[in-house]
Amino acid sequence: MTVVDFAILILYMAVVLYVGFHHYRKNKNAEDYYVGSRSISAHHVGLSIVATDVGGGFSIGLGGLGFLMGLSGSWLLFTGLVGAWLTAVLVIPRIKAIDAKQNMLTYPDFLRFKFGERVALLAAVISGIGYLGFTGGQVLAGAKLASATLFTSAPFGFDPFQFSLYTIAGVVIAYTVIGGLKAVIYTDTIQWLILLFGLICVTIPVTLYELGGWHTLKDSLPPGFFSLTNVSAVQIINWMVTIIPIWLVGMTLYQRMYACRDEAEAKKAWFIAGIFEYPIMAFMGVFLGMCARVLFPSVEAEMGLPTLIREVLPIGVTGIVVAAYFSAIMSTADSCLMASSGNFVNDIIQRYFIKDAPEWKIMRLSMFVTLIIGVLAVLMASRFNTVLDAILYAYSFMVSGLFVPTLGAYFWRRSSSKGAFWGMLSGGTFTLIMLISGMGMPLGLDASFYGIVLSAIVFISFSLLFPDRKPKVCKEVEQCLTSSIK
Repeated sequence: MTVVDFAILILYMAVVLYVGFHHYRKNKNAEDYYVGSRSISAHHVGLSIVATDVGGGFSIGLGGLGFLMGLSGSWLLFTGLVGAWLTAVLVIPRIKAIDAKQNMLTYPDFLRFKFGERVALLAAVISGIGYLGFTGGQVLAGAKLASATLFTSAPFGFDPFQFSLYTIAGVVIAYTVIGGLKAVIYTDTIQWLILLFGLICVTIPVTLYELGGWHTLKDSLPPGFFSLTNVSAVQIINWMVTIIPIWLVGMTLYQRMYACRDEAEAKKAWFIAGIFEYPIMAFMGVFLGMCARVLFPSVEAEMGLPTLIREVLPIGVTGIVVAAYFSAIMSTADSCLMASSGNFVNDIIQRYFIKDAPEWKIMRLSMFVTLIIGVLAVLMASRFNTVLDAILYAYSFMVSGLFVPTLGAYFWRRSSSKGAFWGMLSGGTFTLIMLISGMGMPLGLDASFYGIVLSAIVFISFSLLFPDRKPKVCKEVEQCLTSSIK
């Protein structure tokens, strides 16, 4: 990269940090910090959702899939379209009706409303740890991109990858710690628009020109790379089982539901997010990975896209496109940091250790915990080899424990607190053990599939055997959940 490219990137980083500092001065309490004062419009929230879900991790991961299998890799983000639109139709009317009465801040707040304190505490632990791992995946993506483009050599004897890891993590942690959710959502909007502009208007046309046009690309890759069936059914099932349920249990998504003014704005935001995931981002990501395979066939699959950006784009343009990809990475990492921090502060520390603390103290504590989680995410990132592995491990752990009890909370009247607690514990624990052990699963399906099945069996059995014994409370909950569905 040239001086011009570095100048563009530094200017971009300065703007992002300014947005964080601007909202730091406006935030007065935990509601401002975690749910943006419940006043953010659908367009900002919609772009923030897709920026958070796709982000840098899936952007770099999609490039890797395009490098390995071609257009069929786009099925990875078809899960995003399905998840977003199902949430808009089935979940948002219910959760916004409850939020109007309860003023909730976190995803476990909803489970507390339905199942009580013990279930909400366990959900907070699972969600907090899961988002810690997800943040690590994003930081790893940023480090891979930076070491291939910005810091091909590093000062003070650092390895370029380690130097990139610490630098990217430092910027993300700084503006997230000081700015809160409003800073995250507004920077997400800017970051996502930069990413779209960088890919559609610059990267794709310039790359095709360098390749010699579409015909050269088509002649250089196997025919299967231009088909949507160059992927196994088991792989698509694994993506569906691991990713779609996250739309029902994602803490980052609940924060954005609460941040919307009302139900109509929230539904609109989720429909916008779905269409940006698939087909727009899905096909752009895999297409660039295919181009990278033709130009740099010997590099590691997930390094193909960063290498393409560094080697192919002209002076000045590289800075814009690198900023665009850093935008995507940072927009996901900051949201995951906020989610994990919200789980540990609101659902555990404040509720069980400092119940009567003043608002200013809670906000300072939130900033400190966000900093600690950021540091832990950096340590975790250094233990993974591929971005996609890190993300899918975090997803698997969360959905295996949380998906079935949450589904039951919305749609099954006989679901009980004991069923939810043991369903979460059994599904999450089983999947975590399988992931750590590396044990192969029958039929080639992911551990999360079997974790969800186990969670469902335990949840249903315990709910039938041990029903809740608080008829008045249960009746109020059911009325709130069903009154929103007209």
